[in-house]
Amino acid sequence: MSDTILNVKNLVKHYPIKAGLFKKTVGHVKSVDGVSFSIPRGKTFGLVGESGCGKTTVGRTLLRLTEPTAGEAFLDGKDIFKMNKKELKKARPRFQMIFQDPYASLNPRIPIGEAIKEPVREHALVPREELPDYTLKTMRECGIPEFFAQRYPHEFSGGQRQRICIARALAMKPELIIADEPVSALDMSIQAQIINLMKDLQEEHGLSYLFISHDLSVVEYLSDEVAVMYLGNIVERASKEELFKNPLHPYTKALLSAVPVPDPERKMQRIILRGDIPSPANPPKGCKFHTRCPYAEAVCAEQEPVYRDYGGGHYAACHFVS
Repeated sequence: MSDTILNVKNLVKHYPIKAGLFKKTVGHVKSVDGVSFSIPRGKTFGLVGESGCGKTTVGRTLLRLTEPTAGEAFLDGKDIFKMNKKELKKARPRFQMIFQDPYASLNPRIPIGEAIKEPVREHALVPREELPDYTLKTMRECGIPEFFAQRYPHEFSGGQRQRICIARALAMKPELIIADEPVSALDMSIQAQIINLMKDLQEEHGLSYLFISHDLSVVEYLSDEVAVMYLGNIVERASKEELFKNPLHPYTKALLSAVPVPDPERKMQRIILRGDIPSPANPPKGCKFHTRCPYAEAVCAEQEPVYRDYGGGHYAACHFVS
């Protein structure tokens, strides 16, 4: 068994833009435009960036909730994108997703005990006679009282619903969980509870996470390695310690400068980015970040920077990294 649970190579997802009477394709929204990374078994890989950078599309494409335009994604050496329906259904329990909005991802007409039990029964992961006990055991692991099993999603708070979604994913006995902004809609105290629950489950079950978020403080606490996305591309990737201590890309530096510091005496040098994020349907030539970069020069508008290793697995794509 490989030490790497997931290996993504040059993932591309473009959405066609159609116009005219005959809905002719006149362009493409380049939501994900060549993303590569790998996740070691039992580790957490953080994917961060502003809204619209393509990070959620990465997660949904890896799950085949939307089909990729190009690229490869190897789950234990087998390409997810080349699996037929039968192979994909067999592999489904191994990689699960926790969505940003737990209420929208739960069927409002099904009690939560049944929502956790249903996919386990569909994939025959445990004997039918053991299903009720297995469901209650999974609920207890996620901090959900057993007597909640007959209640419906609208009867719970946001934090409780997210626990239910985590329990539903955990019940499938996954190896990899893709968590798309799982705490962004929750209060700070509830965020801490959910993140600690995820860490405890990771240690107990040996889970691997792809943790998608815009909150760098949460990513720093939970992740082992972090990648920063901008307009469909990864612009920097490094271990958590290295990226937060020594950011190389101007975009990463700007994001880190906006993270609140719980110290009233410490003065942060905030980097304000000018302008708006360009449209992914018409990204800038050269470095996609040059229209907002405070250090941009003429070469940035003409040549795309090389994404390369600057030592110790610290990758960045910038013309002026020393």
